[in-house]
Amino acid sequence: MRISVNHRGATELPPLLGRSSSFLALIDQVSRAAPLNRPVLVIGERGTGKELIAARLHYLSQRWEGPLVKVNCAALPESLIESELFGHEAGAFTGAAKRRGGRFEMADGGSLILDEIAHAGLAVQEKILRVVEYGAFERVGGDATQHVDMRLIGATNIDLPAAAEAWRFRHDLLDRLAFEVLTIPPLRDRTEDIPLLAEAFGHDIARELGWRSFPGFRPTVMDRLMAYPWPGNVRELKNVVERAVYRAADREVSIDTVVFDPFESPYRPSGPASYGDLAEDTVETAFSETGIDETVGSETTDFRAQVAALEVRLLKNAWRRHRYNQRLTAEHLGLTYGQFRNQLRKHGLLRPASEQGEERGQRVK
Repeated sequence: MRISVNHRGATELPPLLGRSSSFLALIDQVSRAAPLNRPVLVIGERGTGKELIAARLHYLSQRWEGPLVKVNCAALPESLIESELFGHEAGAFTGAAKRRGGRFEMADGGSLILDEIAHAGLAVQEKILRVVEYGAFERVGGDATQHVDMRLIGATNIDLPAAAEAWRFRHDLLDRLAFEVLTIPPLRDRTEDIPLLAEAFGHDIARELGWRSFPGFRPTVMDRLMAYPWPGNVRELKNVVERAVYRAADREVSIDTVVFDPFESPYRPSGPASYGDLAEDTVETAFSETGIDETVGSETTDFRAQVAALEVRLLKNAWRRHRYNQRLTAEHLGLTYGQFRNQLRKHGLLRPASEQGEERGQRVK
């Protein structure tokens, strides 16, 4: 379900269905946390309904008549997320023709859901922490302090404590957000809820197809649904049920119409998946047509030497790309400034002059 900004009015939320003990315990936890004006973290695998739980927190709180604003941090480029959250002043950057308020200002008096909050960069996390603690921030390109009164609800499928230990998430922000942590059980751990959910999804799609009634599922079909591990959780169950009803001949759902992998076909292409943007600017030269890396450590078969050579190549490429600015390079590589300098020392890429704290360091050849 897509939740956008809702001002002074109720929104139609699909009901949260379940009767398992783990699900009922979660709903009780939500009900106890909702009235408190404190930040909350919602943790769960993909497809478990994190957004629905976050919305329930809002509508059971004293802020229910205020706006409910959602931002998917993973869907925004890092260069835009700060402006999207905090707004910007006119002329703050190219294309900023006029002042624009951010999502924090839009959520004033209500709640802000930061979905996939782990994707926000460390610098943005620092500003989020300040808003959570003091309700204050500055727009991009401005120096006037803005004040808001809103409740922050973070959602993610990432192990945030592990991310904090890896210096990819701020410990202080994690501590502040973790007043209450709501962990949604995956569907495989609440299998007794599958019949209830499947029947509800079946009735919905049957109504959409114009059926006068939905006959339900045969025991053999339900057994198959119950036995599947559901890696995509409730979202995947919904898709499978809707597909099964849609494909049903004579409006009779059978084993044959329950298809877990819609891509399965004798004509399915067998070509390799794309390398995507892994290693970014090094990918196009990393592999030859034979599939053998011809650019790293070809003179040795020693594993440690191969890994070290690859690390050096990544460090040098990123350093050159950012014109030898160490802080920008560290951020590009997902390292702290100290971790990046330790890597440079490890591979002998720092010369004595750059050890004196120079920001740009020494160029490497």
